[in-house]
Amino acid sequence: MSTPQTGAVTPAAEQPIADPGPLGLAGFAATTFVLSAFNADLIDATLSGVVLPLALFYGGLAQLLAGMWEFRKGNTFGATAFCSYASFWLSYAAYVKFVHLPLATAHQATGLYLLVWAIFTVYMTVAAMRTSGALVVVLGLLSATYIVLTIAEFSSSTTTAKIGGWLGLITAVAAWYASFAGVVNATWKRQVVPVMPLSGRERVRP
Repeated sequence: MSTPQTGAVTPAAEQPIADPGPLGLAGFAATTFVLSAFNADLIDATLSGVVLPLALFYGGLAQLLAGMWEFRKGNTFGATAFCSYASFWLSYAAYVKFVHLPLATAHQATGLYLLVWAIFTVYMTVAAMRTSGALVVVLGLLSATYIVLTIAEFSSSTTTAKIGGWLGLITAVAAWYASFAGVVNATWKRQVVPVMPLSGRERVRP
């Protein structure tokens, strides 16, 4: 557009976008909860096919979109986290559906797969220390979940796998809390649900 006096072109005001964090966290929480219910042996394993649609569309597609919007907002942490965990769920769905390995040694491949995600999550937990306490709790619990599940796979321990499942359930609840806080606080336009902002540091919602 141009000003009446000079005809100079002025840039249009950039339109803000909504915080994609609560969407990404909700997708992560729901899919993690359902898979962890099977890992904890709370649900009959023959029903585990219900995980794949969630992994593809909520844990996968919805988180990927949230990550892309985080790039748009200039949030490197959020973009890296959501795009990566979206890739986890998409690759998990592909691994379960299309990859067929020898039964006797498949646990080694699964253990290696989980190990790389454990490493990624540990260093994302360090990065989360510049965001909020809520995210530190989510990623700290997720790190523990991945580590325990990695040990369970390499050792072929069903008991350890169940512990990992329970840790995953707790992680999902923590992620739902962070998502809930983001939605409520954005809607009320003030902090109604505490997220434990880390004082004196750069804050990245929620």
